[in-house]
This record gives sequence, C-alpha cells and structure tokens, in this order.
Amino acid sequence: MSDEQQSQDHIALITRFYEAFSRLDAEAMSACYSDDVLFSDPVFGELRGREAGDMWRMLTARAKDFSVSFDNVRADGRSGAAHWVATYLFSQTGRTVVNDIQARFVFRDGKICEHHDHFDLWRWSRQALGAKGLLLGWTPLVQNAIRAQAHKGLKAYQRNA
Repeated sequence: MSDEQQSQDHIALITRFYEAFSRLDAEAMSACYSDDVLFSDPVFGELRGREAGDMWRMLTARAKDFSVSFDNVRADGRSGAAHWVATYLFSQTGRTVVNDIQARFVFRDGKICEHHDHFDLWRWSRQALGAKGLLLGWTPLVQNAIRAQAHKGLKAYQRNA
C-alpha cells in the first residue's frame, strides 16, 4: 500500500472515530482501536485495551447536552493528529464544560494502537467545578482528586456493565 493511501486510510479512521463519538456510539469508537490500545489523557491517565473502550462506553452512556466537533485531522503511514472540542453538562455539578483537546494517534495494522489526548486540566476544572476549580484546580491535591473520582467511576461502570 502506498504512503498516500495509508495516510488517507488513517485520516478516514480518525474521522470515523469522531463521527462515532458525535453519535455517542462507543462500540464504533472502540472498533477503531487495536485490542491492546494505549489511551492517555490528563484525567484518566493511561488506560489499556478494553479499559479504554469502557471509558468511552461510560462517557457516552452518561453524556448530557453533548456535542463534539473536530478538525485539522492529519495522518501519515504511522501517526496522526486531530483537534476536537467536546461540549457537555458535567453531571456532578450541572455545569457546562467546553473541553478543547489536541489528540495524537499511532496506527498499527489499520487500527489506532495509541491515542493521547492533551488538554488543560485546570481550565477543565474551572468549568466543571466552578469556584473550587478556579481557586484550587491547579493544585496537585485537586487534580489527583479529579483523577481518583474518574477512576472510581470507571471501575463502578465496569462492575455494572
């Protein structure tokens, strides 16, 4: 397969992933991943394999007032990137969050084998948590509490799925 064809296939794969996300279709999102995918972001840290798919299943199942947009999708034969913005109601506080994210991908055998999302956790916490996030969201204590709550939620989802 030519480099140009691989690039086009990988751009199509990223596009398919975010189109599925916009439909809240976690199964179609997970189908874009290799079985041993490595996912990372500032909230969940590193997740591997089924855990990454379960995170998307949990997030899409709980999504309220959700929308996603994506642009600047680019890829070559090995890696890719995209910019995406998720807007949703954070259920724990009822506050609207607009999360602006840069994503990086690594591909293997026509699937995403690594997906790394980067965003400003303090900016997220200011939106999701209000005054507490504004005043303390930059501190390791609050950021670690956010991470612990996310992992607790994922573990509970996995037990009940």
